[in-house]
Amino acid sequence: MKLAFSMPHLTRLKATAQPWEAGVTGADQTRLAKLADDLGYDMISVPEHFVIPNEHVELSGPHYFHSAAGQGYFAGATQRILINSSIAILPLQHPIITAKALATIDWMSSGRIIATFAVGWLEKEFEILGVPFHERGQMSDEYLAAIIELWTKDAPAFEGKYVSFKDVAFEPKPFHKPHLPIWMGGDADAVLKRAAKYASGWWPARTKPKDIPARIDFIKSQPDYKGSSFEVMYGYGTSRVGEGHRIVDDPAVRSDASKQEIIDRLGWFKTLGVTMSSVPIPPVASINAFMEYAQWAIEEVKPALK
Repeated sequence: MKLAFSMPHLTRLKATAQPWEAGVTGADQTRLAKLADDLGYDMISVPEHFVIPNEHVELSGPHYFHSAAGQGYFAGATQRILINSSIAILPLQHPIITAKALATIDWMSSGRIIATFAVGWLEKEFEILGVPFHERGQMSDEYLAAIIELWTKDAPAFEGKYVSFKDVAFEPKPFHKPHLPIWMGGDADAVLKRAAKYASGWWPARTKPKDIPARIDFIKSQPDYKGSSFEVMYGYGTSRVGEGHRIVDDPAVRSDASKQEIIDRLGWFKTLGVTMSSVPIPPVASINAFMEYAQWAIEEVKPALK
């Protein structure tokens, strides 16, 4: 199983954040990204929201990056590790802009970028940005097709309800061929159908671990599924975050879990079809203590998952 690095202070979710994380700076994250790269972690991921309405701040926190901007920075600070979005809200940016940003970073990083897209859930955010919330699924289907057209065709052309273009040039193409990996984030049937058609990975959010095998089977049963290698990312503490970022009491997930508890849980995930996970950010007192923990996890936990 692959192991993602739990970068502190990418968000301040009440359900998962440790108090010390709020003091982690961009310079600290640069050091941590380099450490994760050197230690052999497989991926760093960058969550995204553009604006958080005040009524959601208590649970969601106010702190989010633009995922592509964060990915570009982390890619530039590292040499080997993959950089993912988790997630990028697909309908909230014009797909040509999204395609250009991700192709640029993937080209410049020699192919270390993954895009995990989702349709979004925060209706007020859509309202503020002037995007029709109840059309976000249709928009996402069209945007995905348009982005892939731009990434893969020498003379890209697309005609749709939400985006159209022709007689244009688009370079750089992604370093990845035929294009950089796309994963889909979310749990609804429509999300999994998009994953089957467009993606090579799935990042569930509220799916219970025991239900993951059935949902993977659903993806692979779709007529658009191409039968290629398929990644499934499920974080150690994902089940503690409910709808709207509410806190879910899951006694199986503790931030102070023992080595064997972590190994057993991640090993169970592996039997369910999960190919990548993470270890929890522990209740430490400082960034230096977290760095020691990150080294412990890669040396003690990851070898046990092979």
